[in-house]
Amino acid sequence: MKWHQAHTTWFFETFVLRPFLPDYKPFRDEFRRLFNSYYNSIGDEPPEKHLRAVFSRPSLDEVIAFRTHVDEGMEKILAGRIPDDAARRIVLGLNHEQQHQELMLTDIKHAFFSNPLRPAHYAIPLTPGRNATAEFKWHDFNDGVIEIGYPIDSANCLDFCFDNETPRHKVYRGAFRIANRSVTCLEYLEFMSDAGYARPEFWLSEGWEAVRQQGWRAPLYWERDATDSTGWRIFTLRGWHPLSALLDTPVCHVSFFEADAFARWRGCRLPDEAEWELAASGTSIQGNLLDTGRLHPAIASGDGLDQLFGDSWEWTASPYTGYPGYKPLPGALGEYNGKFMSGQMILRGGSCVTPASHLRATYRNFFQPATRWQFSGIRLAD
Repeated sequence: MKWHQAHTTWFFETFVLRPFLPDYKPFRDEFRRLFNSYYNSIGDEPPEKHLRAVFSRPSLDEVIAFRTHVDEGMEKILAGRIPDDAARRIVLGLNHEQQHQELMLTDIKHAFFSNPLRPAHYAIPLTPGRNATAEFKWHDFNDGVIEIGYPIDSANCLDFCFDNETPRHKVYRGAFRIANRSVTCLEYLEFMSDAGYARPEFWLSEGWEAVRQQGWRAPLYWERDATDSTGWRIFTLRGWHPLSALLDTPVCHVSFFEADAFARWRGCRLPDEAEWELAASGTSIQGNLLDTGRLHPAIASGDGLDQLFGDSWEWTASPYTGYPGYKPLPGALGEYNGKFMSGQMILRGGSCVTPASHLRATYRNFFQPATRWQFSGIRLAD
């Protein structure tokens, strides 16, 4: 958590205060390197990067003092006339901090699960919610040319999206169907019970290798439990819960490989990101997001196209590449997204730990296909 706090502060010091506040004095010169994440044009990444979760110095008090020091510098910037370039960087920094607010909760969950005591982040257990999830239904979309991507207003320095959401462009989509809700734990358990993890015909080659090498038999945070009728329990930010109490909630913490294998087992597929964005484009940003405080996926309401925002990020069949005509931001900020456009897959929609104000229908998240620690789930298409 210290690293997240310090890195988000480092962003404002590096990209706003150093270039735009002439009398600014850095808090500690060593922090320029220590809290760099991957901006190689700023300097080499620290070789101790893999020790972020365990470093003992600087202390929490010094990290908080660093944040206070940078806050004071930012107050000076905000008190005067802010150049457009600085304003854009400030808005980017605020959205960057929201990303880390989400990452902090995913890291806490993974750290607590990795601890032999398996502590709960919140002691209050999950409420049962509705008795049963919405019936599975298809929503049909006709073929045609659609537009995807964010229509950025370049004249408005406060109009924000990440550079990988641009430019807005036309895409032809054939007719397709998309599910009205996310795949549930019960539905995924049926895949597991049908030897889904033991049948290579459902798996991409690299995914099958991951199953064999890492011993996957269930989603991350599922553990055998002979006391539950399902034989499983799930670790959440609110501690352990029997799977039988969460069967109708969306399955999460599955990799792209698992999502793709499940879809093949069902005789379906994953939507591509253009299909997902078309389905979500007329939907308001509401759902089981961080603002609800639940911190775990919830049962679908049954109202139309549900769970597009919140609950779990949804894997798509689209690789993470630049849109036609994509140009990264100039300078070091161009490393924010563009350098990762290789070997990663797109997710859409946000999760139960994503701030609601952070999302748009055009928002593109991306992770390597074997990633499971994120709140990532499945929506089917056909």
